[in-house]
Amino acid sequence: MSSKTKKKITFTKEFNKQEPIPEEGIQRALELLQSGRLHRYNTAAGEISDVALLEKEFAAYIGTTYCAAFSSCGCSIYVALKCAGVQPGDKVLTNAFTLAPVPGAIQNAGADPVFVECTSEYTIDLVDLEQKAKSSSSSYFLLSYMRGHIPDMDVVSDICKNYNLFLIEDCAHTMGGGWDNRNTATFGKIGCFSTQTYKHINSGEGGLLVTDDDNIIARAILYSGSYMLYDTHISKPSPEKFERYKKITPNLSLRMSNLQAAILRPQLRILDRQVARWNERYACLEKGLNEIDAITVPSRTQKEHFVGSSIQFTLENLSYDRMAWFLDECDRRGVHIKWFGWKEPRGYTSTFESWRYFTAIPDLPQTNHVLDQMCDMRIPLTFTIRDCETIARIIRDVLEDIAQ
Repeated sequence: MSSKTKKKITFTKEFNKQEPIPEEGIQRALELLQSGRLHRYNTAAGEISDVALLEKEFAAYIGTTYCAAFSSCGCSIYVALKCAGVQPGDKVLTNAFTLAPVPGAIQNAGADPVFVECTSEYTIDLVDLEQKAKSSSSSYFLLSYMRGHIPDMDVVSDICKNYNLFLIEDCAHTMGGGWDNRNTATFGKIGCFSTQTYKHINSGEGGLLVTDDDNIIARAILYSGSYMLYDTHISKPSPEKFERYKKITPNLSLRMSNLQAAILRPQLRILDRQVARWNERYACLEKGLNEIDAITVPSRTQKEHFVGSSIQFTLENLSYDRMAWFLDECDRRGVHIKWFGWKEPRGYTSTFESWRYFTAIPDLPQTNHVLDQMCDMRIPLTFTIRDCETIARIIRDVLEDIAQ
């Protein structure tokens, strides 16, 4: 049957539709709404707030000593930079391939990014990182695990040690993931996570900062907007640490609410099960896409324990116009794919070349080449394995149409 007469299958499920909040979270949220006690410091006598409990439970899950909850991951990254000691004009090494809140946090701290190239595996280029660590004389490294791709953390750790880099991990896409049986957020001095709707636990918006450092957590809690109510936290250092910082640390009012924490706590308890379900769907899509000649899905090493809540693949040798046609045709058939190669920012996607709030836009040909060929697709848990097979088939059919 020719491509002109072949029946074109379509996909009808939403790529943005998430699973419902667990019933336990819904019931607790209703209790909070009925009581009106949504602010984390508005608790009844003898009661521990939902946010304080979440902080304790999340630190235990990650394997860190402390956790502080924020209104977004971007807020937690900004506070992490402040706690690290970043000052206006300082240089911060970071991924060229990341999402806009990461450079946004650097800009908010008054610092200047030193963008590091991206590899064909979508991880930060460690050769370029070492060269720029040496040439920039930066003391800070904000590592973004963009779309859940984790670089060789053994090499990262060596580079940070050799160049005395303060490592902050942006783990927005790696909650539940790690490297060599060690969770992300435990390699650097601070780790930051997201609970935005499309992340691994969902409160609409939210951020979690983890650390083992007494001084960092004391400052982070004060920055978050604790007033002088830090004693109500469970995940906290000794009172002497707060005495040191309480009069010199501004209240930025970046707190998480009890309502957010209430719906997150039951999701955290089932996170490992959810990770397994994501990875089943990822494996199905990976297999289907790797059977298409024009597509490459980079392999992942055994040490990388990723969370397959999205998949990225490279489409080789397509011009800009043909890539645009491919994306539009997939979209018409119900398969929604994001592309960082558009000449103008679209939706959630933008690149370092469009972040014009920085004084200098670097020349990064390797990253541009990778992003020009890379497609990016969510894998919500509302999809079944059969759905993933259908998506791969549609992508294959569209590419066959292009070839003919």
